[in-house]
Amino acid sequence: MKEQTTSQLPDISFVNEVRLNARHWTVAFIIIAFILLATPRVWKRVERFETTADYRIPYGLSRDYWLYQRRLQQIDDPKRIILFGDSVIWGEYVLPERTLSHFLNQESGSRNQFVNGGVNGLFPLAIEGLVDNYAKAIRHRKVILHCNLLWMSSPKADLQVQKEEKFNHSRLVPQFRPRIPCYKADANERLSAIIERNVQFMSWVTHLQNAYFHDKSIPLWTLEDDGSDPAHYPNSYKNPLAQIKMAVPSDPAVDPLRGPASPRHKPWTANASGPTEFEWIELNTSLQWAAFQRTVQKLRKRGDDVLVIVGPFNEYIVAKDNLGPYQKLHDGVVRWLTQEKVDYLAPEPLPSELYADASHPLTEGYQQLAKRIYSDPGFRKWLLQK
Repeated sequence: MKEQTTSQLPDISFVNEVRLNARHWTVAFIIIAFILLATPRVWKRVERFETTADYRIPYGLSRDYWLYQRRLQQIDDPKRIILFGDSVIWGEYVLPERTLSHFLNQESGSRNQFVNGGVNGLFPLAIEGLVDNYAKAIRHRKVILHCNLLWMSSPKADLQVQKEEKFNHSRLVPQFRPRIPCYKADANERLSAIIERNVQFMSWVTHLQNAYFHDKSIPLWTLEDDGSDPAHYPNSYKNPLAQIKMAVPSDPAVDPLRGPASPRHKPWTANASGPTEFEWIELNTSLQWAAFQRTVQKLRKRGDDVLVIVGPFNEYIVAKDNLGPYQKLHDGVVRWLTQEKVDYLAPEPLPSELYADASHPLTEGYQQLAKRIYSDPGFRKWLLQK
């Protein structure tokens, strides 16, 4: 009987690998670079982005800075004037067609001369970041910049407190210098914010998350529950690609939170709140004021013709013994603008009943403010100068 022999496989582990040489790596990097550079550019051509004369960035897309940049890039007429600012410019309590920019257009007899460049929830440190990184298209233009003294009304509003505070638009503020005491983000979060500002592809990814996935990444959107008990996950079996409608969402046609029909659209006195004691910050120690100064200087270096509107703050809400520090702050702002030869307007306060809170006018308040601004000789002179 013959002995049966079997061949043995060599004792070598099976590895399914592809080794790239220098040429392969070069091609791979070129493809990746092309995707990173081309995708945001192509997206602008295929995604519908419809704007009107009174368009403002929708409340739900307030942190979509890529969209904000895209909006400014649309405004190629050098005669159009951008209004930069926080929710006072944006119009916290009013409809888009009842903001300051709308009524300035009404006064000028034009539908398009003044553009609402406000974003809800901004403050000077965030405005600086927005102008620095997402408003580079605005050069050699007339610009109106709003100065809201509310952001210097306390150490907390000025972001000076040492305790960690959550605040809007943290990805726009300086991540390392100057230091913001209440901003405690880790290095990963700070570096991520810097990369997003400088890499269009990353800003575009954030745009997708804001516009189509409830301000969440796709994995988090998939795991989002509906708040029921027991929890239900309506997105778990949905196709994420089906969420991308290729049209920028707009604000609702009827906004229950804004406009005369809204329960929020009422004078500040209707809330039965009395005068308020503010902890006004000294200008020379204010982080927000320093950021505002830098923003003015940066815009002017770009060749922009800047006009600053100071307030008008609701002085009726300020306790009487607190008016002195407020007036000192106000006068200090005006003094610096005068010294720096920056065109400015400091309108008198509106009637008390035209404020919704410390700094936001109601619809009629915006209308009156626009009339005051447009009839001011200094403003008319600024409009005419080249």
